[in-house]
Amino acid sequence: MTAPHDNGIGIGNDIEIGFADPAGEKPARRVRIERGASLLDAARAAGIDMEATCGARGRCRSCRCKVLAGDVSPATMQDTLQLGPEEVQERFRLGCQARPMTDCEVMALPPKSEAGHQILTGGGVMDGAGFVLDSGVKRHVVVAGIPSDEHHQTSDLGELLGAMEAVPVDPDVPLAVLRKLPAVLRKQRGKLTVTTFDRRIIDIEAGEVAGPACGMAFDIGTTSIVGTLLDLDTGEELATVGGVNPQTVYGGDLMSRIAYAQFDEKKLAALRAKVLNALNGFVREACGSAGVAREHVYKIVVVGNTCMHHVLLGVDVTYVGLAPYAPAVSDAIVVAASELPLKAAPNAQVCLLPIVAGFVGADTMACVLATRIYESDDLRALVDIGTNGEVVMGSKDGLMACSAPAGPALEGAQIRHGMRGAMGAIETVRIDDDVHCAVIGAAPAVGICGSGLIDACAKMVEAGVMDASGRMRPRERDRLPAAVATRLRKTRTGAEFVLVWDADAGKGEDVTLTQGDVRQVQLAKSAIYSGIVMLQRVMGIGDEDMAEIMLCGGFGNYISIESAVEIRLLPDLPPDRITYAGNAAHLGAQMALLSEHERKRAETLAPRIEHVALATRPEFQDIFVDGMAFGGSRGAAPAASRTADATASGADSTRAAG
Repeated sequence: MTAPHDNGIGIGNDIEIGFADPAGEKPARRVRIERGASLLDAARAAGIDMEATCGARGRCRSCRCKVLAGDVSPATMQDTLQLGPEEVQERFRLGCQARPMTDCEVMALPPKSEAGHQILTGGGVMDGAGFVLDSGVKRHVVVAGIPSDEHHQTSDLGELLGAMEAVPVDPDVPLAVLRKLPAVLRKQRGKLTVTTFDRRIIDIEAGEVAGPACGMAFDIGTTSIVGTLLDLDTGEELATVGGVNPQTVYGGDLMSRIAYAQFDEKKLAALRAKVLNALNGFVREACGSAGVAREHVYKIVVVGNTCMHHVLLGVDVTYVGLAPYAPAVSDAIVVAASELPLKAAPNAQVCLLPIVAGFVGADTMACVLATRIYESDDLRALVDIGTNGEVVMGSKDGLMACSAPAGPALEGAQIRHGMRGAMGAIETVRIDDDVHCAVIGAAPAVGICGSGLIDACAKMVEAGVMDASGRMRPRERDRLPAAVATRLRKTRTGAEFVLVWDADAGKGEDVTLTQGDVRQVQLAKSAIYSGIVMLQRVMGIGDEDMAEIMLCGGFGNYISIESAVEIRLLPDLPPDRITYAGNAAHLGAQMALLSEHERKRAETLAPRIEHVALATRPEFQDIFVDGMAFGGSRGAAPAASRTADATASGADSTRAAG
């Protein structure tokens, strides 16, 4: 047995794997792994971000790699289904499935280029009765005495607190402030700017400081992160930043990430490092863009689902993923940025809004603040359509909430040519005598994003390409227009429908929607639909009683309402009663940033929202299977949709519905 490679990052010393640079510009990274580990494990040990959006279950292509030399385990069924027999023959493999048998050379293929992501950053204004602009951050210019007589027993801190007698402050001063105090106090003969948050001194600076006191609001979503830098005194937006959540390399949905980190502190630390690095980068980017000193960011409000919340804090997520899905903490939290550590904003206090339930997190609480659904005279619902969707329903008389675990399919994961909403993604589809696709950026199509998936499914049912059960009908294509019929074909892995021919595509191959893709869309949309229907049943209300459904989140604001209703992602309400609410979670975070009144309101509201655990409801499974159908009346799902596969998949989806 050979010794470990000098620069390898080892998890054993049985087999050596070399990862070639796809661009050929860097030497191969080498690592030694234990026999039986996967190529995905090896890539992670080598510090390579090989994506595994399906949670390493062989249900997507994101960990695709090519074996250049050496032997790996035989191709699995998942390899063949996801990559096709031709690629398998050419030694392409899924990193999560392939296990090296000898020393190997491997090329981890770079993820699809998804430039120009559509990240929804705003979506509303902070106004209305009851909104008070009071961030809790205040600057005080004082002149403190400087100890000068050794017979007069005093201290620098004593002089500072004495100078602030008119301002109620907590005498428990952070250590970071104490360390600065001696030099700052004497720099301008005792003249200081003292910054406080909620009566606590958080920073001191010599003299009278110019420039705005700032804060940042972050919405950490499963798929993307959005942040805004605001002037805390005026509410002015100074900069907006955002991008893909880097944790997606460990799984595209919450359960995959929880499973990755369960009972393993090192893996939890890896997840946490990803989000902390991202937030630090966004703070630097925003402050650089606005010309603001990072030291003048004094308050940061973060919202996100329970998993994102716990990972940011470094709290074990193991039991969030196990029944009864209880969070470690649900109360609002305020912690110094230095404790996380969020080094890019050294003087900030980080505020996290309260959690409603295990899978109804602080982002939902922010949506409640932003939409003011708690003040409504009429029954309304807010629906956050995302990887982990949430539904809140009710009025000023009371609110109910549930988690709708849609999974990452609507974000493009586990779809053969799926991608996020970025340059080259099909976003709308129209079918008449042929198929017409609109592509983000007016570029050649390289894939299809969630809004395109919903549109495509709706139009395919309408055109007769597939039936209401979601089954494509290649045997009946003679009933279709000739140009459409040629797009519907059988393959070794099942039926598929060509949306864009290879000659018009951006990557030299047909962009298709497969039968398996349709099933993934059905599972995702049924989760959202079932959550809405379940809350309606618990509250005893019908569609006619619902005054409005508000679509929240980045994805929800790009979909076609007509197509969403047609495929039964949403109930059959008139289009004017379904509205876009923008990125309500991000807006709610901004409200809590600028107004302590709103942040405290969240603390009051959260315990009063009744959580409905879908998985404990005996009727949920029937509602879920019924919701798999595209169209048709409620309660009468076509028999074809009630397959063992659909039922099993529905049961799997309910694991996160607690």
